[in-house]
Amino acid sequence: MTYQTAQKLFEDAPNADGNGPVYLAKQLTDDGNLAQICHNGQIYTLRITRNGKLILTK
Repeated sequence: MTYQTAQKLFEDAPNADGNGPVYLAKQLTDDGNLAQICHNGQIYTLRITRNGKLILTK
């Protein structure tokens, strides 16, 4: 994904109101469907389903 494509997706995002960072799920998963996120010493898994839904599990 190019920076311009990501920027366009950000601009078109319904909640891109500038109140915090916006991350593209596909960017977090490196164009795959899984990403691991560390928070307070715990590892969480972010999964993009076949239907395009997001699931975050501990």
